[in-house]
Formats: sequence, C-alpha cells, structure tokens
Amino acid sequence: MPDETPDPSEAPDVLTDDDPEPDDLPPESVVDEAERLTKLAREAAVDAEATAYRSDRDERLADHGYTARVREDETRDVLVLHPEEWVEDGEIRTERVEDIDRGIEIALSGPGEGDDWAEIDDYNRDIVADVREEHGDDHAANVAALADFMGNHYAKPVHDATADELEEFLEDYYRRNAWPTAGQRDIVEKSVRVAFSVADERCPL
Repeated sequence: MPDETPDPSEAPDVLTDDDPEPDDLPPESVVDEAERLTKLAREAAVDAEATAYRSDRDERLADHGYTARVREDETRDVLVLHPEEWVEDGEIRTERVEDIDRGIEIALSGPGEGDDWAEIDDYNRDIVADVREEHGDDHAANVAALADFMGNHYAKPVHDATADELEEFLEDYYRRNAWPTAGQRDIVEKSVRVAFSVADERCPL
C-alpha cells in the first residue's frame, strides 16, 4: 500500500495572502505628493493658487490612471484616490468597482488622521521642548496649548494644522482652555508661527 502521507513541501501555504495588494496602484511617492498638494490647496488663501495645486495633483494621478476627490464625513475629511475607470459623469459607478483595494483613502483632518495618537503626542511634546529651548517659556506654554488642541481634537501633529483649525484654536479653544498670562496671550499668534518654524514647516496663518 503506497504511503499517502502528504509531502509538506507540496502542501499549499495557508499563510499566504490570497489578496495581495494590487500591483497597479500609483507609486507611494505619487500618493504622498497627492496628499501634500491637496493639503496645500486646502490651505491656499487665493483660489487661483488652490486650483493650481489641484491641477498639479490631478495630472500626476492621471499619469497612473487615477483621480482624486475629497469626501467630507461627519468627523473628518478624507482624500480618496481611485481609478478613473470607476467614474462616469462625475459619479462612481459601483458596478465598475471590481477590486475595492485599488481605492486609497487618506484622512486629511479629524480623529484618526496620521499615526497612532501616542506617537503624535510624543512628537508634539518634542516640538514644545524645542520651542522652550529656542524661544522661551511663554512661547512654549502657548505651543503646549496648541499641542493639546491638535492632539485631543484632531489627532494630528501641530504642523499639520490647517488655517481653519488654527483659527478655531486661537478664537475658541485658546480663550476657553489655555488660561494664559497677559504676556502669553499677546504673543500667541507668533507662538503658532514659531511652532511651525521649529518643525521646518510652512504656517498657513
């Protein structure tokens, strides 16, 4: 009677991912640039500038057969990148979506944007420490309040704040929650710019 014990080398690999990531996604560098250009467009003070950023983004994605839109959920805005072939007359046709994994979603604002909250908070505290070392305690106190606001309300690094989020911080959160001294209150807008400068990022104010 022949030995019918299966040869392990011939057995199927049950740990193999049966649904690997599609190989026709845009390169990571293109996705990152699409996110960056979208954020710049949202922060732009002039309509023409915003249009230029979006056009640049759309051209880069089109080279890979993709398009972009921003979905506004109840708690956050999400950049959605997906194949152009899914769209007809400006609407996504569900019958054309054969592989949902070809869609890419990137949170632009609100809870869940970015990495783990604890990592974001650690990063923001490092920014506060750098501000204290380079610019003193008053600026550091203001930036600490900004770090609390961005971490707890948007789960984002301080330098990812949009113009609208910074306005919300200055006009609402800071007045109600920060309890600043008169000196700190007088320089809070400069403190925000200092935080962005320390992070080597452009401030949208």
